[in-house]
Amino acid sequence: MLDLKNKVVAVVGVSEDLSKYGHKIYKTLHVAKINVYAVGKRGGAILGQTIYKTLGEIPQKPEFVILVVPPPATVAVVEEAVKLGVKEVWFQPGAENKEAEQLAKDNGLKATSHACVMVQGGFW
Repeated sequence: MLDLKNKVVAVVGVSEDLSKYGHKIYKTLHVAKINVYAVGKRGGAILGQTIYKTLGEIPQKPEFVILVVPPPATVAVVEEAVKLGVKEVWFQPGAENKEAEQLAKDNGLKATSHACVMVQGGFW
């Protein structure tokens, strides 16, 4: 089982759209009292919290980044994660990108794909 309780977590791909998985994942982690930050290219707010436009804007360095973005967008997110010293990235189903996954691994990040963080974390 995935334990996120003592980690700084970022969900990349969050929007104000209730139907989007980024929104659902962020909300579930937030309600579970996980130290989670929302990242989305348009910014905005979710559940009264800021949606940051980049990982670098988050006030705490994330240790665990969940990607809920289209595959072409994942490389740039992983590049930023590498620069920030993130330890682990999780590619939600539909966000998998071989180039981004290899980039993460080549830079010492643990990379997980082909699994849902909500299922592995026991949130659903």
